[in-house]
Amino acid sequence: MSSILHVNLNCIESILDVPTTLSKPSKRWHLAFATIYCARVLHSLLNEKKNSSKLPVATPSFVVLNVKPDAFSSIDQTTLTEIVKEKNLKLLLESGGVEGVADALETDIKNGISGAVDDVALRQEAFGSNTYKRPPPKSLFHFVVEAFKDLTILILLFCAALSLGFGIKEHGLKEGWYDGGSIFVAVILVISVSAVSNFRQNRQFEKLSKVSNNIKIDVFRNGRRQQISIFEIVVGDVVSLKIGDQVPADGLFLDGHSLQVDESSMTGESDHVEVNSSHNPFLFSGTKVADGYAQMLVTSVGMNTTWGQMMSTISRDTNEQTPLQARLNKLTSSIGKAGLAVAFLVLVVLLVRYFTGNTEDENGNQEFNGSKTKADDIVNAVVEIIATAVTIVVVAIPEGLPLAVTLTLAYSMKRMMADQAMVRKLSACETMGSATTICTDKTGTLTMNQMKVTKIWLGQEPIEVSSSISENLLNLIQQGVALNTTGSVYRATSGSYKFEFFGSPTEKAILSWAVLELDMDMEILKQNCTILHVEAFNSEKKRSGVSIRSKADNTIHVHWKGAAEMILAMCSSYYDASGSMKDLDDCERKTFEQIIQGMAASSLRCIAFAHKQILEEEHEIREATQKLKEDGLAFVGLVGIKDPCRPGVRKAVEDCQHAGVNVKMITGDNVFTARAIATECGILRPDQGINNEAVVEGEVFRNYTPEERMEKVDKIRVMARCSPFDKLLMVQCFETEWSCGCSHRALKWPKRAQISSSWMIILLQGSTVLRWEAAVSAGEVPLTAVQLLWVNLIMDTLGALALATEQPTNELMDRPPVGESIFGVSEKVKDTLIFNTFVLCQVFNEFNARRLEKKNVFEGIHKNKLFLGIIGITIILQVLCGIFEEICRYGEVELGQWGACLGIAAVSWPLGWVVKCIPVSNKPFSAI
Repeated sequence: MSSILHVNLNCIESILDVPTTLSKPSKRWHLAFATIYCARVLHSLLNEKKNSSKLPVATPSFVVLNVKPDAFSSIDQTTLTEIVKEKNLKLLLESGGVEGVADALETDIKNGISGAVDDVALRQEAFGSNTYKRPPPKSLFHFVVEAFKDLTILILLFCAALSLGFGIKEHGLKEGWYDGGSIFVAVILVISVSAVSNFRQNRQFEKLSKVSNNIKIDVFRNGRRQQISIFEIVVGDVVSLKIGDQVPADGLFLDGHSLQVDESSMTGESDHVEVNSSHNPFLFSGTKVADGYAQMLVTSVGMNTTWGQMMSTISRDTNEQTPLQARLNKLTSSIGKAGLAVAFLVLVVLLVRYFTGNTEDENGNQEFNGSKTKADDIVNAVVEIIATAVTIVVVAIPEGLPLAVTLTLAYSMKRMMADQAMVRKLSACETMGSATTICTDKTGTLTMNQMKVTKIWLGQEPIEVSSSISENLLNLIQQGVALNTTGSVYRATSGSYKFEFFGSPTEKAILSWAVLELDMDMEILKQNCTILHVEAFNSEKKRSGVSIRSKADNTIHVHWKGAAEMILAMCSSYYDASGSMKDLDDCERKTFEQIIQGMAASSLRCIAFAHKQILEEEHEIREATQKLKEDGLAFVGLVGIKDPCRPGVRKAVEDCQHAGVNVKMITGDNVFTARAIATECGILRPDQGINNEAVVEGEVFRNYTPEERMEKVDKIRVMARCSPFDKLLMVQCFETEWSCGCSHRALKWPKRAQISSSWMIILLQGSTVLRWEAAVSAGEVPLTAVQLLWVNLIMDTLGALALATEQPTNELMDRPPVGESIFGVSEKVKDTLIFNTFVLCQVFNEFNARRLEKKNVFEGIHKNKLFLGIIGITIILQVLCGIFEEICRYGEVELGQWGACLGIAAVSWPLGWVVKCIPVSNKPFSAI
């Protein structure tokens, strides 16, 4: 009976397995048939069981079978992936087009998904989450193994093994393990601290990576536009895209205008790709919106996207080295090699001293006496000599030096994170303190990014009450705001006066003003018009435009909105406050320019509106070229938007300037607004006007020759009306200066780490020299390996960490930046200065060589004409080398720099005099 039931259940299961290739009606018939068939089979099975049972079993006259189809059964992930990944228009049409895919995903194209918790969970279960499989994080054991691969550690382990063996051989197990065991303990301590530090640093980077990748995305859910994490996006979501946005998942174009996408991250092609509903509705995760705006339907997320598959194979390397760490690792290697060389010399010297009979035991007897010395005594003596050499190697290698810097930087990063400063790279903790120039944006950085319309001008009159605006002018303003925007307005319930505004800060400020003060109804305006063409706003054009067709009278209108002076330049007429149109002659234009400048001087961002009704014939011509009318417009009015400065920003700027750090503001606002904000923030002095070189427009800076840019970049304090390309140009100028030697790096914050490192290097060298001198002169060393390892430990790791935990003080800002180059010159000139100084040092030292014992080196110098002649010829030839710089491959050296070279070289005279003042014994050193 059980076998029969099992077979029948298998049969039922196969019937219930609905093929995904069937259409919706076919699937419904399949499920209906399966329901009837399964009911009959189960009924017959129950009857068989009743007849075979000894006891009577009551069975119902019918069977209730709940057959529920799987969620989203009309489309599967394979189909969705193939449609977008292969750009398969044929398969998309077979699936009912974008609308058909949306229906299959149970998505309302206008309102999005419901966004309920169970709905989102169901979609994640069916199609996956928008996360990538990352390589597993490195374990603590991995970092322990990595630490063991270090050459320094391997040398120390070898030395520890030798020391342990020789110690036990010489002193027995009870006391002989001290030195070797101590080395092992020190090595284990260093490995443990290093592994734990790197492990925690790796974990910290993983957290930072999640924070930096957790960008906010605009989606429509339940009819409401809202921001959610990129990781929370699910298949079926309707996502809003605008210029600069990263496409968060694979999807299909729903609606939008002039959408251009940069797919270089996927294809390597630099040309932008046009995305539209007819020929190319496909959008790929990881690409960026270069122009226009749109709404997209998400079809694949996470590992089902090409970007997700690619990102899952990329592991973030957290083993980066800061410049200081790289130099210290190189220094550690050099010191280690020097230590090995010294240890070898000590070994040779001690062995020679022993076998030549120049060493004595504690009783004053000669240790080695040829064949009379026992072999066991010789072995013990050699073992002790080797142990001494090993001790020198141990103390010479600063195994904790790079580790100390890592701990210092890690501590700095943690402290900066506590100050709400996210550090993405460990090297930033070192290099940030080296900056001498800060280039900052205005909006959201110097200002609070809380914009509000505070000033309105219609015609040449300021408007205080919106009720005074004429009806036709009010309609034009409302159309220009509602239809020429990437923002949106959400009203919780119909008739409610509570609104939510979405979009950029500027868009939200204008929408808020239009809705709350002008009673604009955005939905009604959109329903009354058809959008024909859109030119989206970007940071280069500083304006956006739209052409619309009115459904009421079938007329075509063009609306523009953007930077006031740019919109004004497109106009040949204007509306006065009463709504009447007037010609815009030169006198009137100058009046408007003065109004704009006056608003900008009050730190207001000026946004203007313009309008033009065009004929059907002109529209058809412009439709062919995909360009809106840009001239002969009517100036509608302008608004001033206030974005208050952040509290404390002026004090912060003053502190930076006091410390020698230049602050430059780079903004897209016009030159008058930029100057007003910069003056308010303390970047500019009140006397620095627009005609001053401190303020420049992006276009002017862009048109400079490379030489002019390099000459003027340091004087510039404000760059207005700049594009992203202009910002890049300025940064490249500073990079060029830095690479030429005019360094914009100075150590402030990590200077404590460098100070401690310097002292450690000096002390390590001193310890090595001490052991060398003691071993060579006395045949023994005053400090044991245990003592030296302890000194090494407290100097390296603990000492550096103790210095690193010092809290920064305000006095640090009083120190001027210190560059890598003293004179701020190019690499070629720097090399020339070094060569000049070297030659002049030799010239000055020739005077010292005239009298090796007498302090007065100038005595009788006038009698040696040949000496003076040679000195003079040498100096003249050196100067000629500087004049014929191209032949001698010299850099151009200025007169003051020549003086500095002479001054440095002249130090040899007083130095030689001081040396000669030191008393010297008449007895030879060997006789002392």
